[in-house]
Amino acid sequence: MIRLHRLNGQETIVNADLIETVESHGQETVLALTTGNKIVVMEKVTEVVERTIEYKKAVYTKAQERSIICPSPS
Repeated sequence: MIRLHRLNGQETIVNADLIETVESHGQETVLALTTGNKIVVMEKVTEVVERTIEYKKAVYTKAQERSIICPSPS
């Protein structure tokens, strides 16, 4: 989940796994979600991409930390 801000300044939390496209429209950025919904936010495209990458890195790192290494059969 990533924190973004709607045009009125209200914070909104977006499920980064549902983002399909991110488009710049002047001063605003439009997120199209796999659900068909669209969200307009204040953050620039690059900020949305960076936050999404950081979120996915964090998820991947946690998954790696929790994975159990299975011993090879002898």
